[in-house]
Amino acid sequence: MNKLNFVFWGTPDVASETLEILKENGYIPSLIITALDKPQGRKMIITPPPVKVWAMENNVPYLQPESLPEAQLRGISPKLGFGEIKPDLSIVVAYGKIIPEDIINLPKLGSINIHYSLLPKYRGASPVESAILNGDTETGITIQKMEYKMDTGPIIVQEKVEIGDDEKAGELRKRLIKIGGELLVKILNTPTFLPFTKGEVPKAEGVFKLIPQDGSKASVCKKIKKEDGEIDLNDDSIKNYNKFRAYAVWPRTFFFKDGKRIIITDAKLENGEFKILKVIPEGGKEIDYK
Repeated sequence: MNKLNFVFWGTPDVASETLEILKENGYIPSLIITALDKPQGRKMIITPPPVKVWAMENNVPYLQPESLPEAQLRGISPKLGFGEIKPDLSIVVAYGKIIPEDIINLPKLGSINIHYSLLPKYRGASPVESAILNGDTETGITIQKMEYKMDTGPIIVQEKVEIGDDEKAGELRKRLIKIGGELLVKILNTPTFLPFTKGEVPKAEGVFKLIPQDGSKASVCKKIKKEDGEIDLNDDSIKNYNKFRAYAVWPRTFFFKDGKRIIITDAKLENGEFKILKVIPEGGKEIDYK
């Protein structure tokens, strides 16, 4: 195992899958910080986040703080306080909360974040969905050195990724997670990783400078809500198809007929026309649309 002393911050599947890539390459965090258990499903069963499950399965200590002042992180556990670990680095992947500036800067190397767009484009909570919604043909991965403001930190490395014509958000996210994890491992594998705090980040094939983001080119994407999935069947076909692709995992696309919600489970774009193939009527099972 590699001996980098780091703290990992994350909550959903995208973060637990990144942890698995790190593990496969010999990197295990000294501590994991994740969100609280939450009620899920129709029965509102209290469920741990995927990152907590990963931590428990791999015997990695974890914290689930309700809030994030440094004093609280130091005192949550007498044995596992964030400050007591004195990490070299924090790695953040979809944690879900704003991390205070003093905690971002507490590790020797600060904190780095994997973001699933080509920053400064699509700063915010839904970069994968936003790229598909807007009909983009490419997106990418950015690993940035974190600042207090969301997704504004200088760029360490980026990689462009083409978006398939019919690719859905879940499929694209899977590819981006793998690429992002591999880029992260390349950075961590660099023996002279320490100099990046001085303005340069070594790469396997050389050294490159941290690149400040051009704020004038920034765009921001919002957190998705369930109601965002509603479709107007009379709307533009390409717009509706992109919305179906973007929201295929959650919240899914739907329309109302006779006051009942109809969820679209399969659709295609054929000769410029949005064609619905399968649906789930409210309270029913999946059926052919026709």
